[in-house]
Amino acid sequence: MPQVDPELFDPGQFQADLALKASPIQAFKKAIRQAGEVLDQRFVSGRDVRRLIEDRAWFVDQILRAAWGRFAWSDDQSIALVAVGGYGRGELHPHSDIDLLILLEHSDLTPFRASIEGFLTLLWDIGLEVGQSVRTIAECGDEARVDLTVITNLMESRTIAGPERLRQQMTGVISSTNMWPSKDFFLAKRKEQLARHAKYNDTEYNLEPNVKGSPGGLRDIQTILWVARREFGTLNLRAMVNGGFLTESENALLASAQEFLWRVRYGLHMLAGRAEDRLLFDHQRSLAKLLGYQDSGGKLGIERFMQKYYRIVMSVAELSDLIVQHFEEVILRKGSQGPATPINSRFQLRDGYIEVTHANVFKRTPFAIMEVFVLMAQHPEIQGVRADTIRLLRDQRHLIDDDFRSDIRNTSLFIELFRSRQGIHRNLRRMNRYGILGRYLPEFGHIVGQMQHDLFHIYTVDAHTLNLIKHLRKLRRPELAEKYPLASKLMDRLPKPELIYLAGLYHDIGKGRGGDHSELGAVDAELFCVRHQLPAWDTRLVVWLVANHLVMSTTAQRKDLSDPQVINDFAQQAGDETHLDYLYVLTVADINATNPTLWNSWRASLLRQLYTETKRALKRGLENPLDREEQIRRTQQAALDQLVRSGTDPDDAEQLWAQLGDDYFLRHTASDVAWHTEAIIEHPDNGGPLVLVKETTHREFEGGTQIFIYAPDQHDFFAVTVAAMDQLNLSIHDARIITSTSQFTLDTYVVLDADGSPIGDNPQRIREIKEGLIDALRNPDEYPAIIQRRVPRQLKHFAFAPQVTILNDTQRPQTIIEVIAPDRPGLLARIGQLFQDFDLSVQKAKIATLGERVEDVFFVTSEDNQPLSDPELCRRLQQALIKQLAQGNEQMPSPDRILI
Repeated sequence: MPQVDPELFDPGQFQADLALKASPIQAFKKAIRQAGEVLDQRFVSGRDVRRLIEDRAWFVDQILRAAWGRFAWSDDQSIALVAVGGYGRGELHPHSDIDLLILLEHSDLTPFRASIEGFLTLLWDIGLEVGQSVRTIAECGDEARVDLTVITNLMESRTIAGPERLRQQMTGVISSTNMWPSKDFFLAKRKEQLARHAKYNDTEYNLEPNVKGSPGGLRDIQTILWVARREFGTLNLRAMVNGGFLTESENALLASAQEFLWRVRYGLHMLAGRAEDRLLFDHQRSLAKLLGYQDSGGKLGIERFMQKYYRIVMSVAELSDLIVQHFEEVILRKGSQGPATPINSRFQLRDGYIEVTHANVFKRTPFAIMEVFVLMAQHPEIQGVRADTIRLLRDQRHLIDDDFRSDIRNTSLFIELFRSRQGIHRNLRRMNRYGILGRYLPEFGHIVGQMQHDLFHIYTVDAHTLNLIKHLRKLRRPELAEKYPLASKLMDRLPKPELIYLAGLYHDIGKGRGGDHSELGAVDAELFCVRHQLPAWDTRLVVWLVANHLVMSTTAQRKDLSDPQVINDFAQQAGDETHLDYLYVLTVADINATNPTLWNSWRASLLRQLYTETKRALKRGLENPLDREEQIRRTQQAALDQLVRSGTDPDDAEQLWAQLGDDYFLRHTASDVAWHTEAIIEHPDNGGPLVLVKETTHREFEGGTQIFIYAPDQHDFFAVTVAAMDQLNLSIHDARIITSTSQFTLDTYVVLDADGSPIGDNPQRIREIKEGLIDALRNPDEYPAIIQRRVPRQLKHFAFAPQVTILNDTQRPQTIIEVIAPDRPGLLARIGQLFQDFDLSVQKAKIATLGERVEDVFFVTSEDNQPLSDPELCRRLQQALIKQLAQGNEQMPSPDRILI
C-alpha cells in the first residue's frame, strides 16, 4: 500500500475542509468523491488494477482513522478497529463492502457505546458501504468456531486503529490449533465451493456469469489462498510457489487471471455505480468497450471480450481443480498414500486416481497423453487424474503437433474413446479442461470460449458441443426413456453410436469463421474422418450429419408438415431410415444442449410428426409419394370410423365435410377431424362461436394444448383471436386457419402457457380460456387491447433490425410472409393488428421463438382470397411490419426481399 498519495488523499486539505464546516459530513463526502474520481480516471488510463484496489483500501484506511479519531475512546487501549475480509487483505473495489470488526478486550460495552454508535452513524452518513460487527476476543472465538464465514473473514485482518495486540490475541484464539484444523477447514471450504458451483449449474459458461462467485471466478482463487493460509500460514501466490505448491507457470497464470478478473470487476462497479459482480447484458457491451475490445475479424467486440473472459475462467477452474486435488493429497492423506496398482507400464492406480509410473512417461511415449483418457473411460472406477500427473500433462501438451495428430496410435486411441461404453463425455470434458482437446483438434481450439451474443445459445460453442454429447449419452439411460421415448429407442439401435458422437463433436465447429458453419464443419469433419481412417460409409454419414444437422428442426418448425410434398422433399434429403434415425437423435440432443428451455412438448411433437411421416414415405418408396387425394381419403375414412362408433350419423358428417375443402383434411389428424365434426354437428346454429380446448399430449405424441374455433368468418378474426390469447397469457406455436364454402372459419391453434409449459387438464384454466375467447369473438368490434407488458431486461439488449420477406407460394394461391425480429411482449398481436389493417386473411402460421428472436411464417391471402399481386402494396406492408417490429430500434434496414 502507498505510504502517502496526496492526489488521492491530502491530509492538510482534508483538515482545512473540516475546519470550514460546522458538520464534518461534507468534508468526508468531498474527500470520498474526489478519491473515487481519481481512482476511476487512473483505471481508464490503464493503471495497474492491483495498485488501484490497494490504493482504494489505503484511502479508506485514512478516512476511517480520521472518523475514528473524532470520538473519545478509553485510554486503557482495550478497543480496536480491525479490517477483515477482503478489506482486511488490503483489497477494495469501487463499491465493495468495507468489512469492519470493532474488537473489544472485555465484554463491558458501556464505556464505548456512545462512541461506537456515533462512529457507525458517521460512516453511514458519509456514504461508506460498511459491514460491521462488535465483538470481544472471546466472542470472536465463539462465533468463528461454529461459522465458516466468520473464521474465513477473521483470518484476513489488519488493525486500522487501536492497539495491535488485541488483533494478535484474536488471531491466536482462532488459530488452527484451537479450532478449524486445516483438514476440517479444507473439507468445509470444498463443500462450500461445490455448493456455490452448483448454484451456477457447475459451468463457467453462463450467459451472465458472476465474476466473483461463478466457477473459475475470483472466489475460486481466493479459496485456494484461504486453504493455503490455514494449512501453510501463507496468503499469497508467490509464497505458494516458494513452498512448492504452485509452479512458476501456474503462478503466472493465476496472477494474470486474477488481474484480468479484477479489471472486469472494477469496471463493473464503475459502470453500475454499485457493488455489481454479475456480468449482466446491461454492462457487457459497455465493459468490452471500456476495456478496449473492438469489433474485428467478423466478431463483435463484446464477443471477443467474453471469449477472453470464458477462456480465463476455464483456466482458473482447471488450475483450481488441480490445486484442490493437491491439497487433498497433502492435507487429507498426510503420509498415508495407499499402494500403487499397476495398470500397464505407463500408468498405475493409487487411492482411486490414475498416475504415471515415472515422470518421463509423456516425453518418452507421447501417445500416453491420449491413452490416459481412454484408460479412464475403460475403468470407471478411476476417480480422476493425480495432481502431479495433471501437471505433467499440462507441461507436455506442447508435444501435440502435426506428427502427433497423424500418428496412428493417437488417432486409434481417440476413436477408441468414442467407442467406450461409458465415460465419453466426462473424458472429453477433461481433455478440454486440460487443454488437450483443442491442441489435438486445432479447429476445436478455435471455438473454446466462443460465445454468440444472443439468448438462444446460452453456452459457448465448446460447452454446447460437449453438452450435446452429454445429452446423447443420457438418451441411453432408462430413466430418460419417458421424456424422450423415440430418441431413446432410436439411440439404442443405432448401428455405430460412435458416429453420432463424432458428428456432434463437429456439428458447430465451423462457427465464428463467417459463412455457413454447417458447410465449413462438414469440410473439417471429412478431413478428421480421413485422418482417423474411418471407413467410407462412416465418413459419408458423419459428414452428412454435420452438413444437415439443422435441416430437421428447420423443416419441423418452419414448414407445413401436413403437405405431402414437404414430407417427400425431406425424405429425399434423408435418403433412408438409418440417416433419418441418426438425424432425429442428433436434432433432439442439439436442441436440448443449446438451451434447455427450448425443448417443450410442441417442438417434441413437431419433430416426432416429421420423423413418423418421413419414415412412412421411405417405407412407401420415394418413387411413390402419397398424393393429396389419397391422404384426404385415408383421413376421412379413419375419422368416419370413429364417428360411427360414437353414434354420429355418417350422412351428417359427410354433409359438413363437403363444405370444408381439402386443406382442412390435409392439416388435421383423423382423431381431430372426428372431434371437431362431432362438436360442430351438436353445436346449435345460433349458439355463437364454438371453442374447444384439448390437451394433445397422449401416449404416442407429445404436444401442446389445441384450441379449435368454429365461427362465422370475418377478416379481423386472426387479429382478434391472437390479441385475446395474448391477454390470456398464452404462447401460440402453430395456427391453421380454414374457411369453409359456407363462410365459416375453422381455426386450430396449438398453444402453451407463456412459460412454455402445457396447460394440462386444468378445468379452471380451460374454462377461463374458453370464456375469454368466446367473449372476444362475440364482440369483435371491441378489439381486445394489446397488453403493454414490460419488455424483460435481457431482451432489451438484443435489438436488431427486423427482417420481413414477402413472396408468393409456388404451390398454392397464397402469399408467404416470413418475419425475423426481436421478441417482445404482444408481438404476435401487433402483427395480427397490421394484417387486419391491410385486409389480409391468415391461412396458417408457423410460430417459433428462439431465445431473444422470433422466426414466424404466415401464409396470407387478400380480402378476395387471392395472393398479393401488387408490389407497391407488398412494399407498404413490409415497411409497416418493420416499423411495428422495430419498436424504436434505429437500425432500420433497407427493404428486404419482396418477390411477387
